Amino acid sequence: MNYVVGEYNESDYTTWTAADLAEKIHAGDITSVEVTQAHLDRIESLNLDINAFLHVGPEAALEAAKKVDDAIAGGDKPASALAGVPLALKDVFTTTDAPTTCASKILDGYISPYDATVTKNLRDAGIPILGKTNMDEFAMGSSTENSAYGVTRNPYDTERTPGGSGGGSSAALASGMAPLAIGTDTGGSIRQPAALTNTVGVKPTYGTVSRYGLVACASSLDQGGPTARTVLDTALLHEVIAGHDDHDSTSSRRPIAPVVEAARQGASGDLSGVKLGVVKQFERPEAFQSGVLDLYHANLEQLKQQGAELVEVDCPNFDHALNAYYLILPCEVSSNLARFDGMRYGQRKGDDGTHSADEVMSLTRAEGFGPEVKRRIMIGTYALSVGYYDAYYLQAQRVRNLIAQDFQKAYSQVDAIVAPVTPSTAFKLGEKVDDPLAMYAFDLFTLPLNLAGVCGMSVPGGFAADTNLPTGLQIMGPAHGDDILYRVGGAFEAGRAS
Repeated sequence: MNYVVGEYNESDYTTWTAADLAEKIHAGDITSVEVTQAHLDRIESLNLDINAFLHVGPEAALEAAKKVDDAIAGGDKPASALAGVPLALKDVFTTTDAPTTCASKILDGYISPYDATVTKNLRDAGIPILGKTNMDEFAMGSSTENSAYGVTRNPYDTERTPGGSGGGSSAALASGMAPLAIGTDTGGSIRQPAALTNTVGVKPTYGTVSRYGLVACASSLDQGGPTARTVLDTALLHEVIAGHDDHDSTSSRRPIAPVVEAARQGASGDLSGVKLGVVKQFERPEAFQSGVLDLYHANLEQLKQQGAELVEVDCPNFDHALNAYYLILPCEVSSNLARFDGMRYGQRKGDDGTHSADEVMSLTRAEGFGPEVKRRIMIGTYALSVGYYDAYYLQAQRVRNLIAQDFQKAYSQVDAIVAPVTPSTAFKLGEKVDDPLAMYAFDLFTLPLNLAGVCGMSVPGGFAADTNLPTGLQIMGPAHGDDILYRVGGAFEAGRAS
């Protein structure tokens, strides 16, 4: 069954771009209430089949939309370039008016006493929040099958995954339930779902989008970011959520790169003078579904025709990225998830007066966490234990530094790097869920970027001939060079459309 948003239809706001919706709302030609209600209606119609949303808040969304309409009617300047355009928010950002569950039983029904900075930025920008989207539990997974509240289905084929961990946000975009969405990317959780759903997803430079109120999976890797159906829409959302935040000790004070300007520049389709790196270590025909590899090479040829110069770059330590990542991440998971103990907030089991505090914590965690979360906690706890810390965790951190050096060397030769996002198109639900190593390997091309803290984008790369399912082209930029993603991505998007 195919639930993909249709071609542009003037009377159906769910087919419009966010930029077009904003322009018409701000001109007073249409209202934010009308647009928000149209998307709420589509959610009501499709979400039972797709399961993109865990929580929908129509009253709050329509109230926020009405405030925008009233302000515009009163002659006030819109609060932002996207004021009035509704959005789907991944259920890993805290919200005071909706549950924040991280798709886990252990936080079932939890209402935060504060908004995440990203949430606050969205509210301040006049963006109605439609609801909270499904995800792999605590952002641990690559298929959105690890949610305690059911799998999310790919709108292009409901028997297949939309990717993970942010499959709910990308599925909402692809099915027309939202024109904008927010995700998080720890090892590819924005870019990978974007590739599998024919949408655009960006992992910004680490530290440029606040992590305050983002429930941590792995603190040195997690990064919130924008997703949408076009490069320009994604850039407009990027500018809304990015910026320094005193509440986040890792927040960068550097000015945000001019991403909207870069997206508009890229829309010309001209890449003359731009050098793009092609990673030698990613040229592995045996690792790819044939249709994905063929399309990737066709994408490279298109970039050349648009004026880009392709340069092979050697990144030898990328071969060790998967191993390093799956040591560093579980170690940080083990530390971060220790707070979910049944004592302070969230679910509590065994609290009947017959169990000790230790027993209550054990019962709560045993029932509250799913299998993948438990697996990563145990791996991380083992790797951090006495006698293994140096051999595992510190060694992985050394590899991480070498990967960052590979990126630095590459960016001394090229402006950006292009690569595949995934080795195949969307796989069938259940196909990899019992094979953790196969699931982890699906992120082979995305996670080096997180280890180095640089930025990356997935932009629609076409449909593989052997499955007729979408793929993505990955664009990777240097730290604080997020604008190059939008220039190259915008040009590639324009070239595919011409």
